[in-house]
Amino acid sequence: MDKIPILRLGAYLLVSIQVDLYDRLALNLEADLVQMVNKTSAKGVLIDISAVSIVDSFMGRIIGNIASMSKILDAETVVVGMQPAVAITLIELGLPLKGVHTALDMEKGMKLLRSMINDETEVDADEDQTDDDFITQ
Repeated sequence: MDKIPILRLGAYLLVSIQVDLYDRLALNLEADLVQMVNKTSAKGVLIDISAVSIVDSFMGRIIGNIASMSKILDAETVVVGMQPAVAITLIELGLPLKGVHTALDMEKGMKLLRSMINDETEVDADEDQTDDDFITQ
């Protein structure tokens, strides 16, 4: 059975889809990726679809599902490398992929993930502070 590799890079999971996905492979990727987010406590998922030339409504839903499930498990998802034809197809199919962040390439995607996670960390740290944490004069 074919598998798409999921690489761990610190707090992030990286997936580079180098083949057009058929339904079974897409479902396996969804299950494997969500399991890896849970197992590794990843804070971010970057999915590179630059080699994908065709996306149907099923594949669009899978990408949306991955982002939603990852968010529930406290991880942000960024999709990078979307070809213009793929973006047009997704909109024409009525799949705007709400909640899915996008970037042009992996470098910009990692920068976006880091900024989203750092923003959340700063908010969490602010909420953890008590009145005793502040010095008043």
